[in-house]
Amino acid sequence: MKRRTFLCLLSLAALPLLVWAENVDLSVIHRIKVEAFQNSKVMDYAFYLTDVYGPRVSGSPNYRAAAEWVVRTAREMGLENPRLEKIGPIGRGWSFSRFSAHLLEPVQAPLVGFPLAWTAGTEGPVTAEAVLAVIQNEADFAKYKGQLKGKIVLTEPARQLEPRTTADFHRWTDAELAERARAPEPGQMPFAMPFPRPGGPPSPQFRQMMQARELRSKLARFLKDEGVLAVVTPGQRGDYGTVFATSGGPRELKEPVPPPTVALATEHYNRIVRLLEKKIPVKLELDVRVQIEEREVEGYNVLADLPGGRKKDEIVMIGAHLDSWQGGTGAADNAAGCAVMMEVMRILKTLGLKMDRTVRMALWDGEELGFLGSRAYVKQYLADRETMALKSDYHKFSGYFNLDNGGGKIRGVYLQGNDMMRPIFEAWLAPFRDLGVTTVTIANTGGTDHLSFDAVGLPGFQFLQDPLDYSTRVHHSNMDVYDRLPRADLMQASAVIASCVYHAATRPDLLPRKPMPVPPARRAEPAKPAPSN
Repeated sequence: MKRRTFLCLLSLAALPLLVWAENVDLSVIHRIKVEAFQNSKVMDYAFYLTDVYGPRVSGSPNYRAAAEWVVRTAREMGLENPRLEKIGPIGRGWSFSRFSAHLLEPVQAPLVGFPLAWTAGTEGPVTAEAVLAVIQNEADFAKYKGQLKGKIVLTEPARQLEPRTTADFHRWTDAELAERARAPEPGQMPFAMPFPRPGGPPSPQFRQMMQARELRSKLARFLKDEGVLAVVTPGQRGDYGTVFATSGGPRELKEPVPPPTVALATEHYNRIVRLLEKKIPVKLELDVRVQIEEREVEGYNVLADLPGGRKKDEIVMIGAHLDSWQGGTGAADNAAGCAVMMEVMRILKTLGLKMDRTVRMALWDGEELGFLGSRAYVKQYLADRETMALKSDYHKFSGYFNLDNGGGKIRGVYLQGNDMMRPIFEAWLAPFRDLGVTTVTIANTGGTDHLSFDAVGLPGFQFLQDPLDYSTRVHHSNMDVYDRLPRADLMQASAVIASCVYHAATRPDLLPRKPMPVPPARRAEPAKPAPSN
């Protein structure tokens, strides 16, 4: 055998030793798998969060009821100090208790849809003529001034629907996972953030979003002043009766509440538009009953602990967001993540595993409103991302693990650019390779609460999950319901995260961190000239 070949084989043989040097306890992993796969409660938790308490719009009675149920359940598990913790005011409260929509003329037909959050109700059934008033900018206001009083208004043209040529449901293939594991080319961002970093210039996406929000606010004022009875839209997207929609009005008390606004299935919306375009009169009936609290409603995170041993002042944290939108029951987004995290705590508690560090579960409020709950927690206990003024717990915080990409099984993890975590995650995840967990990628991912921790330089991670039909069918839609949650996938995720948490809580050191971010104020300072010789 040539020397070069021998050295190559020797290095390959040594690789598992380097990985396993992270001190993975296979006996504990075996116990975790048995408990997670044979005695699972994850679907029970998902049932209560969805069928019993969903939807859970932030600031609504349903959200508060769900949060209190989590506290009671955590207490029954034997967790320490389960509690609701205030995050500050989130704006006016909103919920709805009834929705129905019907086409009455030229023929009768029920219509599929739901009301948009933070818009008004009809205060009982109302019947009115439908009119098409396509308004795409402020200049269009003049076209319809004085013509819309007492009407049900459709403000968008018909939406073209194309035949589907790909399946809604998908699991990552080995080739796709290998591609996701590839590092981006030098100089390229692996993820373009839609929200600006503190002190940084706004991104084009953020400016576009703010312009759309401003137009929506002006349109709501115009329609309200014109005496519109209600507004009907086709939602953000969707077909085959799936409606994707979230809010239609502002939470801020200083802004007026828009007229009753509902999103209909695109096929039903298009039918009405075609009738109106052919000059055939259309009469609609709507019944939208909402409850609006014209006061600053308080937001609440849900927290509970498993106390550690000799390093109990150091924290390993897990979390998912408890709030949801109103179209479905908030199942894949994100009762799935909440149920998994509750199951993780149950597994660790049931097995009586001795851990050096305290494990803390947080179910966040206001994630859908801009990570309000996780940002409030980080600012109160860890660091102010605007100034990077550190709080007492910053140097005792090990890491945060998040789950919020639907109900799909875990296939790996995003490192968020933290190269130092690669060998650690590779060791932790290796025992789950036969369950599909194969990928550790340097890439960033966004859109959820781990970003609040990453923004202040703390280890915060979101797991890579099978997409299933999350983006194509359930995310922020009327199909986000319990039936879209695969039981086996949530059981697998519970075991994977429980193992990662156990090993993070027992390893000798805190998890390695990226360099601490520079505060925005310091980034804006002009560079100092080099000292002269």
